[in-house]
Amino acid sequence: MKRLLFKLLGTLILLGSLSVGWLLIAYQQFSEQPLSLTQPVQLVVEPGSSVRGVARDLEQMGLVKDGRYFVWMARLGNHSSSIQIGEYTIEPGMTPSQLLQNMVSGKVRQYAITLLEGWNFNQMMTVINENPYLEHQLKGKSDTEIMLAIGREGEHPEGRFFPDTYHFHRGMSDIDFLKRAYSAMEKRLDQEWQKRAESLPLNSAYEALILASIVEKETGATYERAQIAGVFIRRLRKGMRLQTDPTVIYGMGKAYDGNIRKKDLLTDTPYNTYTRSGLTPTPIAMPSGAAIHAALHPDSGDSLYFVARGDGSHHFSATFEEHDCAVKKYQIKRANCDHPNFRKE
Repeated sequence: MKRLLFKLLGTLILLGSLSVGWLLIAYQQFSEQPLSLTQPVQLVVEPGSSVRGVARDLEQMGLVKDGRYFVWMARLGNHSSSIQIGEYTIEPGMTPSQLLQNMVSGKVRQYAITLLEGWNFNQMMTVINENPYLEHQLKGKSDTEIMLAIGREGEHPEGRFFPDTYHFHRGMSDIDFLKRAYSAMEKRLDQEWQKRAESLPLNSAYEALILASIVEKETGATYERAQIAGVFIRRLRKGMRLQTDPTVIYGMGKAYDGNIRKKDLLTDTPYNTYTRSGLTPTPIAMPSGAAIHAALHPDSGDSLYFVARGDGSHHFSATFEEHDCAVKKYQIKRANCDHPNFRKE
């Protein structure tokens, strides 16, 4: 009887050993055998997903026959709670082990949004709200609510976000996206403010941001920004009004139809620099790094006026007489401008 029991026990141990061995071989083959696909596919790991959920998705996509091996692989590597959310590109030839490592390291597919210099806050939010790869928590929120959500309660949003191309993974919240753009502007503005030119009529970095936004909207030509800034700085020093159309347009809001008329220049708003002295109460757009630098390092000179030539550049004038002549030549299109400065052109 004892011999029979020993034989039975030995048989069970042998069978157990064979089963374990077979499982180990199958596990090894699973982890190192390429996934079943012939072209790249996308796997989305949603917030709150578990390793079991990921394994189930792999099964449903037909990439693995038995998702349990993927679960075991994650547990044996102590990675069950380390898988990061996002969208993963699974390439032909990739093994389950490589896929797991990509998920643990967060090697997710990247998307991008470009925020353009000169955009106002509404334009920026329209692009963000329309992006299908962000998690939207701010749609329908007011400007005040948005700033509260990103931890900047009480701040006006205009000009606070740095124009740049931002890469992000699928599922990033629009709140986190805005925080990145806000921090980028905060850092850039602080760097430029610390290295600003001496004796500027600006009392804070925020005033520099306001001026930079006006410079940004006045010219798209990088080489002119410091000249434009120089005109505005000299006007501020002399107590002259800035008299710049982009601020008037901003103050008009939705009433602006693409044209600015004399009555618009005479209609007072907090942003009308023809009717009010000094800077506007807030920025009027997102200024570029170049515009911020120009506002804090304006060109020296004596020009107090400028007018668009119509080719993207401007004519700068030191006197009103010259400026009036420039307006006639470039805006009213009169050729009979006899100011001496124009004989050189």
